[in-house]
Amino acid sequence: MSTAESAGAAHRTQDATGEPAGEGVTIACRNVWKIFGEGAERVLSRANGALDDEQLREAGLIGAVRDVTFSAHQGEIFVIMGLSGSGKSTLVRCLSRLIEPTAGQVLFEGQDLLAASEKVLIEIRRHKMGMVFQHFALLPHLTVLDNVAFPLEVQGVDRGRRVPRARELIELVGLEGREDYYPRELSGGQQQRVGIARSLAVEPEIWFLDEPFSALDPLIRREMQDEFLRLQGVLHKTIVFITHDFDEAIRLADRIAIMKDGGIIQIGTPEALVLDPANEYVAEFTRDIPRAKVLSARAVMLPAVAGEQFAGEIPGETRIEQLAGRIVDCEKPLAVVDRNGGVVGQISRDSVLRVMVSADDRAP
Repeated sequence: MSTAESAGAAHRTQDATGEPAGEGVTIACRNVWKIFGEGAERVLSRANGALDDEQLREAGLIGAVRDVTFSAHQGEIFVIMGLSGSGKSTLVRCLSRLIEPTAGQVLFEGQDLLAASEKVLIEIRRHKMGMVFQHFALLPHLTVLDNVAFPLEVQGVDRGRRVPRARELIELVGLEGREDYYPRELSGGQQQRVGIARSLAVEPEIWFLDEPFSALDPLIRREMQDEFLRLQGVLHKTIVFITHDFDEAIRLADRIAIMKDGGIIQIGTPEALVLDPANEYVAEFTRDIPRAKVLSARAVMLPAVAGEQFAGEIPGETRIEQLAGRIVDCEKPLAVVDRNGGVVGQISRDSVLRVMVSADDRAP
């Protein structure tokens, strides 16, 4: 397992339902709608908060986000994915009220953001939210150092405090030595790192990332995913991450919400979505994903045998792809352990090989 993958796996502690174990809710959506068109609130109210495609069409409205409910927990990477036009980017902007939802609640640390005054909302954005979007939006006339320090300048933090903080973040994202460069002098991946550092300057409680790596070349994108997992292993932020790429989602996510036509179809761990898709649409999303990338040791383990000698131990959430290289030369099984180190099962070389060579869609 790579260093980045180890850092990413470190926070993936969940109970049997896929919910993060023992974590409080940072942000929650409750029946959130965003409908574009004249009279949207009135039409939705008359329908008692339940509009279907035909009703929207008849009213000349577009339902960009439809009756969305979910919770993201402290320290969780919650990925929202779907095809272009599914509503995922609109939804993440509703969470911060960059777009005003038509109805519903967005609860951040227990406070309904839709009921918050503009002044309160600005303070929350400045001090508790970090945002990174696909287009880096760096200020071209400012150096890397000043770009990263800019949110602190907006807060009124004096230069004597904001500059050292900006230098710490530049070092954190691996850009030490480039403090005096301008954005035009950086590669795409380096510019994205500046954007990430800038979003972390306010030490946010929640971090919104909307397709942050999709404009990057594949190799740079992989590097940025590694960097993202490394940072999360250090910072343990609550993250809402938007992507249309299922490979990216399964690599990063604790849980995934799949959207279609403005609504959420299914929420679950990557493993749950592959093993138990809610419908054919979800099944299509996961059909071509190699099972070894998704299935965990816990999913394919056998009961532990009393007195069995093990070649070592692995956490239950370890993915098959990650342990394949380790187990291939093991004559004895590995013990599968829970987060307290208790043995909950065992996994053999044959079990791993069956997953690696499986060509059908059934669970091994």
